[in-house]
Amino acid sequence: MGISQPSVGVRLRKLKEKGALSFLIGMNFRKIDLHLVNVELSTRNSAEILRRFRGCPYFLNGFVVSGRRNLSLFFVGEDLSTIDALVDAHIRSRSDVEDVEVNVVLASYKNLVFPVRMKIERKNPPPCGDGNCSTCAYYLKERCLGCPVTGHYRGKFWQG
Repeated sequence: MGISQPSVGVRLRKLKEKGALSFLIGMNFRKIDLHLVNVELSTRNSAEILRRFRGCPYFLNGFVVSGRRNLSLFFVGEDLSTIDALVDAHIRSRSDVEDVEVNVVLASYKNLVFPVRMKIERKNPPPCGDGNCSTCAYYLKERCLGCPVTGHYRGKFWQG
């Protein structure tokens, strides 16, 4: 690069202080057999939807975007029916959501590493605030593995 090691160190320190550089540990979703799903939607209340998913173990990140759909959410899970149930119950059913498109990521050009929340703190009500899995039709009909936060979880990935 043509600059000295101390100069590189100073620049790295400044980038860290500004929050522009951070170190992140994550998982390659393909190497551990997880499905990555992008949910794009039009809503009148993007901040509320993002707030509700903040503590959800399936939720990776959300972006407020321009265009026909104004919110882009990324979820990861061990089975697609659980993510579909999550979208149906917690996004499509909302009166402030106008349009939803769900896209399953089939392949990535480069290795894609995401910070997956592994330490799950039990909460009641769950972070989404929508009741409990024990009364959810998707969970009762075995269309959803349930939520690790509620303790009603039949999957293997977030088992303690």
